[in-house]
Amino acid sequence: MQKPKIRTMEKLSAAIGISRPTLSRFFQNPASVRSSTRTRIENALQTVDYVPNFFATKMNRKTSGLIGVIIPHRNDLFYSTLVEAIETRALASDYMIITQSSRGDPALETKATQNLMSMGTDGVIMAPIGETSSLGALARLKAEQPIVFVDSRYKNDLQDVDFVGTDNQQSISLIVDYLCRSGEPPAFLGMPRLNSNSLEREQAYTNRMLLLGHQPNIIHTSTAEQNWEFEEYAYRIMDAQFSQGNFVDQTILCANDRLAIGVIRAANRHRLFGAAGKSSKQFRVAGHDDHPLSSFVSPSLTTVTQNITAIADAAMHQLLSHIRLGDHDKDAVTLTFDAELRLRDSA
Repeated sequence: MQKPKIRTMEKLSAAIGISRPTLSRFFQNPASVRSSTRTRIENALQTVDYVPNFFATKMNRKTSGLIGVIIPHRNDLFYSTLVEAIETRALASDYMIITQSSRGDPALETKATQNLMSMGTDGVIMAPIGETSSLGALARLKAEQPIVFVDSRYKNDLQDVDFVGTDNQQSISLIVDYLCRSGEPPAFLGMPRLNSNSLEREQAYTNRMLLLGHQPNIIHTSTAEQNWEFEEYAYRIMDAQFSQGNFVDQTILCANDRLAIGVIRAANRHRLFGAAGKSSKQFRVAGHDDHPLSSFVSPSLTTVTQNITAIADAAMHQLLSHIRLGDHDKDAVTLTFDAELRLRDSA
């Protein structure tokens, strides 16, 4: 038999003979009602089709049970993987997440912060878009609830916000050391100047090359193309370089794997991998991040992997600590994690 559908708690109360205040306490926390009453409610709920309204059950609580997550792009698999790891940790802590994408647009990022404040989230984990973010909007969000930055941060602003991410100096040094040890020292293709990673990784490359006694070689890029379409960005730059005979027998280290995927496309167009009369080891490409597609491009991409699970766990730990202790104005904490090499066919 089809169960009767009930839409409101008032009608549920009348249908199963349990007072509305008792039902409200049960849905907020089943342990808050007597065990006999809890059993009675649970048995009664088996006889009806009722889904409690999430916001109604949270209405009289100090916490909403919601964590906001803001990322630059949903279609970037690195961020998708990060969000999934955050959600896993949140669910284990009895929280739900609401994800907003800024699409790399500062106006949409500001709107995302406003949306989360209006929903009454308990705190926010955020991968900020960087240079063009509205610092005023972020400061307002910080005044309302705790924030933890992941992946990228602001070097000179919002120093009172926790940051959790990868140690770019360690990760870039790791891949530079390997490339110098296994072949020609690499040139470096940087990201568009969008967030802190672009500068940190380029500086880490320069520092390590000089320490190893090599001259850094930064590939010239156009400052006019400051967007998040990293694959297309790298493809256009390197297709033009390869057409002029530049970098065709060198090693290229890319600031992230999405750039490297664009470089591999351009290199394949120019037949730089194992072309006639050439060793496949003369031209090499490496990246950073261990993007989920990096092992499926051809050739598969040598890279360094970020510890996404550790980053997500640490970000949630910091945020939940601030929520529970009510100390989101406490001195900021910076937590970074080491990366590991992933050796594949491209280098």
